[in-house]
Amino acid sequence: QVQLVESGGGLVQPGGSLRLSCVASGSSFSFYDMGWYRQAPGKQRELVARITHGGISDYADSVKGRFTISRDNAKSTAALQMNSLKPEDTAVYYCNARYVAYDSWGQGTQVTVSS
Repeated sequence: QVQLVESGGGLVQPGGSLRLSCVASGSSFSFYDMGWYRQAPGKQRELVARITHGGISDYADSVKGRFTISRDNAKSTAALQMNSLKPEDTAVYYCNARYVAYDSWGQGTQVTVSS
């Protein structure tokens, strides 16, 4: 099992940047595919970006070219660098770890993009 803790959220102006971090505790972090999801008020949770255990990443169309997902297996961390933020990026962001049928979620971190 793996436990996840996110950090790095906050209030930022449109066009600004934030970096979210996800620290994993437990065993075998390198085996997990890692993802970042977000949920805005009144909307369903959606995938933002994911990176496989082999380092292959993909992104939602809405964030391509603006967000970058990364991982550091030695430190058991995953990160989401968010640039050129827009008000529509406002949401609670969740870190996810997935291995076969096993899913683990963090508690979420709020990102608010507003002037």
